[in-house]
Formats: sequence, C-alpha cells, structure tokens
Amino acid sequence: MILKEEIAAAVEGQQKVITKRFPLTKREASGKIKPTSTHIEVITGIRRCGKSTLMRQLIAETHASYSYLNFEDPRIFGFEISDFPKLDEVFGEETSVYFFDEIQNVPGWEVYVRQLHDRGEKVYVTGSNASLLSSELGTRLTGRHLAYEIFPFSYPEFTDYSQLQDSAESFLEYLLSGGFPEYLRDRNPEVLQNLLKDIVFRDIAIRYGIKNTKTLMDITLFLISNVGKTMSFNSLRKTFEVGSPTTVSDYLSWLEDAYLLFFLPRFSWSAKSISKNPKKVYCIDTGFARANSLSFNDDRGRLLENLAYILLRKTKLDLYYFKEMKECDFVVFEGNTCKWLIQVTEKLHVDNQKREMDGLLEAMEFFGKTEGYILTLNQTDSFSSDGKAIHILPVKDFLRDYLQALS
Repeated sequence: MILKEEIAAAVEGQQKVITKRFPLTKREASGKIKPTSTHIEVITGIRRCGKSTLMRQLIAETHASYSYLNFEDPRIFGFEISDFPKLDEVFGEETSVYFFDEIQNVPGWEVYVRQLHDRGEKVYVTGSNASLLSSELGTRLTGRHLAYEIFPFSYPEFTDYSQLQDSAESFLEYLLSGGFPEYLRDRNPEVLQNLLKDIVFRDIAIRYGIKNTKTLMDITLFLISNVGKTMSFNSLRKTFEVGSPTTVSDYLSWLEDAYLLFFLPRFSWSAKSISKNPKKVYCIDTGFARANSLSFNDDRGRLLENLAYILLRKTKLDLYYFKEMKECDFVVFEGNTCKWLIQVTEKLHVDNQKREMDGLLEAMEFFGKTEGYILTLNQTDSFSSDGKAIHILPVKDFLRDYLQALS
C-alpha cells in the first residue's frame, strides 16, 4: 500500500520529465496507433527499446487532457490494485486519456484498466513482458484492446536518429551497432551489458523466484553467443547440469517473454515434431548480441542472419527453418501458404555457393516453389536452375522492397 502523497510526488516528478521538449525520432509504430480508436492500446517490447518515447510522441499528438504514470518509479514500489483509487484522486476528474508505463508490475492491473475503458476513457499501456500482458488481456480485456510490439530502432529509424543517408556503409554500421537508442547515444557497450543484467536478474530471476541465477545467466550468455545455431532443452540441460528439461524450458520461455531471445522451430507438417525438434536461437538486437557475446564480435554472417530473423519476425508471418538432407534458414508462411524461402549469408562465394544453393533448392522442391532468395550484405545477382529462379539481394533491399509494407 502506497501513501497518496507518495503517488502524487511520483506523478508530479514524472510529469516534469515527460513534458520536456527535445528532438524525438519518429517511431514507425506511432503511425499504426489510432488515437481515435475506442480500444485499449497495448504496447509491448524489450526494456529500453523506446516504449516511453513512443508514449511521449502519442502524448504530443493528444490534445485532450492526459495523465501519465510509469510504474517503474521507485517512489511507488509495491503499488497494489487497492492503490488505484488514490491514483484517481491524484489524477483528478479532468483526465480523458491515460498513459501507463510498465503496468505489468501491478498484479491485477487489468481490473482497473477495464473500469476506465467501461467509463469510456482512452487508455494506453506499455509492458516489457509479453506473457504477463497477454494472459491478463486474454482474461478481462478480450475484444477491448489492440496490441502492438515495438523493437529497437529499425534501419530507417536508425538512419534518422544517426542523421545518416541510406547506404551500404550505413547499413553495415546498423548491423554492428543495433538499434537501442541509449546505446547509440554514446556507444558504450556497458549500457547493453547492464540491460542484460536488469532483464535476467530483475525481470526473470526475482519475478520467478530463481535462486540459481548464475546458471540462468550462463545459459543466457551461451544462447546469445550462438545466434543462428540450433539448441534443444536436453542439450542445454546436459551442458549446464540443470535438473530437468522442464526447468530449461521455463528459462527459455521467460527469456522469450522478456523479448530478449527468440526460438525458431524446424518446419514439419506435424505439430508434435515441431515441438520436439531442436530450435534455432536469435537475439533481439545485433548490437546487443555483440556487446554480450562470449564468442564473437564481427561474425557478420550470423549477425546478418539474426537481423534477417528480426525483420521477418516483425511481419507477424509464421517462421520456421527447414532441414532435411540440407538446411534452409527461413521458411516464411502466410496463412497456410509458403510465401518465401530464404537463405542468409554475408557473401556468396565459391566456398559456400553450393551449400547455400543446395539447401535453398531442396526447400524449393519440398514446398513446390519456383523462386527463392539468398540475402547478403551487399550482393545482387540471380541464378536459374531447372526452372527455379534464385534471387540474390542485399538484406536492406529485401527490407525495402518486400517487408516494409508487411511490418
């Protein structure tokens, strides 16, 4: 339980910060959120990716009186659902638009937000845990909310923020630096290293009562260091001497809920096989992966594959990898239809051309596709084999020509 004066102090202090005027990079997500909608707007994403900045932009576009509160504020640590009436008193009766940051920190928050919605109020909420928000939204707010995911800066947002022109050099810088705004400000890798610790220890270990935090961190660092590679619960259990595969499964689920890591399933027509087969691991951001990796810094091929995964992940299409005799990096489904088959490599050359082509051609034969794609850092070319066309494109061109309309 929090004293009303403590809530008032937090609201007043945050108001001074939120109203400060300084240049803000326009987030692509802001164009998808309609202030005129009567739905609750739910914005999720990893910590420090710009959710609060997006809220500032939405506030600047809102002409009605608004109220804002970030539940990460230490002055209101321990805020409970019973404290919401005090918050109403602090906000006053003139509020018509509500903005709440990191609201998943308050158990039962959805009851209060539902009450606001039923009163006809407009509500925006953000959170950095996908599972906590989705479970609560699914129980009390079904049909009343619209959900959006926000990621670190996209390539166009990066060039805007960094005041760079679109070029091969700019894209390479983006690949190596990633898109976390706070890191891009001074390029200090400790920013990303501390962010990892915050997520693993605060958002996962404390929240879920994990005592063996060293093993949790060791597994996390191992996975970040092996993006683009396959892993299984059993292999991780044996490597890190964890008691059961279920424990490992929980760890990975919590890491994914925090938007830190993602796990790509192997394609199969059988749902049972999909759940049992090894998965490939990818990280939220290439700069974040470089800052926290134990084994690589400039493996551009794996970084490029990781970036391609994130670009595809934003589209909400169904993603898999393919592996029979050979392997294809990405199988992209739209509904029940295979839309794209994609390989990713930094550069196609004599030493890897057969491997990349064979994997793609096998997948094209399997899915009955006549076109496939090999995405590179900056190559453009094309091949034809037995009536099958293979397009070789830079990742940034595929982003521009194929993905932007879908993301």
